[in-house]
Amino acid sequence: MADEDDKPIDNDAVADEWAAMAGLDDEDEAVDNDAVAEEWAAMAGVSDGDTDDDDDGPPPETSNRVLNQDEIDSLLGFDGMEDDGGNNSGIRAIVNSALVSYERLPMLEIIFDRLVRLMSTSLRNFTSDNIEVSLDNITSIRFGDYLNSIPLPAMLTVFRAEEWDNYGLLTVDSNLIYSIVDVLLGGRRGTAAMRIEGRPYTTIEQTLVERMITVILKDISAAFDPLSRVTFTFDRLETNPRFASIARPANAAILVRLRLDMEDRGGRLEMLLPYATIEPVRELLLQRFMGEKFGRDSIWESHLATELWSTDVPVDAVLDEQVMSLRDVMNFEVGQTLMLGAGPKDDVQIRARDIPLMTGKMGRVGEKVSIRIDENSRKMRS
Repeated sequence: MADEDDKPIDNDAVADEWAAMAGLDDEDEAVDNDAVAEEWAAMAGVSDGDTDDDDDGPPPETSNRVLNQDEIDSLLGFDGMEDDGGNNSGIRAIVNSALVSYERLPMLEIIFDRLVRLMSTSLRNFTSDNIEVSLDNITSIRFGDYLNSIPLPAMLTVFRAEEWDNYGLLTVDSNLIYSIVDVLLGGRRGTAAMRIEGRPYTTIEQTLVERMITVILKDISAAFDPLSRVTFTFDRLETNPRFASIARPANAAILVRLRLDMEDRGGRLEMLLPYATIEPVRELLLQRFMGEKFGRDSIWESHLATELWSTDVPVDAVLDEQVMSLRDVMNFEVGQTLMLGAGPKDDVQIRARDIPLMTGKMGRVGEKVSIRIDENSRKMRS
């Protein structure tokens, strides 16, 4: 073992001492002096730097390992690895977990599936060409993150939901802009639209895109119509995302990505609805109705209404009511006469169980007692 001055250890001496303690003599197996010396030095608490022999191998790995920058970025979620839905990992995922998932609004899927069918028909009539509309995905994202992710150049349309008194955003990418312009101006089929980079969009291009947006907004209104009547109107067209701010950067929003294909031409259309915009119909969007009729069946409704009108309801005509003691009631005898406080001209109340319905005057028709309903009975029913 090491002395007070931390002199270098003699490996042979340590090995001999270890062998003596183990009870080995010279005729036994050969002992690896270096291995025994290292084990003995480790038991004595001597570090590798206190030995004479140079150790070319790597130092022993300890538990206090220092993370490098890549591992720190990966843990914090700043490694830039995001999927198409904008989902992050690490600490950033915990921070963004406050976002409301669109899966809590299942009616949105039904609405936008209906929108795809409506747009396929309306855009086919608008362009006189075969257009296939497909729904890529529906995700939730912060408004500021979406503005920073818009690939430029693009056209951003700000539209207004009249009944909800708020705004939404439609983004048309450059591929779809040039494709629509090419189709509407008589471009040849089977050839890709020509793109000219580095110039602003012309007035003709903006006008044609605005006409297409107007058609799409009518389809969006029709898609929401079975759920809630709303009118989406065109507000303005922007080419700079900074001028299309309709919500705060930290506000959550629903992002709907659509794909429009016209043979070998086409592009992407993105619709952004802030949660503040759809808040008036949030309870309706939480419903889990599936199908084309949004949970409503007109046949069942008419059948239920018919059965309700045909239901038998017992009706009582009450001439008078009196409060009597239980002793008097128990002393009733056969043939006893009960005096009522109602006269022939007093009103008779008609009830269904304990609910008063109307009043009338008592009379006689032939051999039967009858009641004529008064005009003021409607006030009682209301």
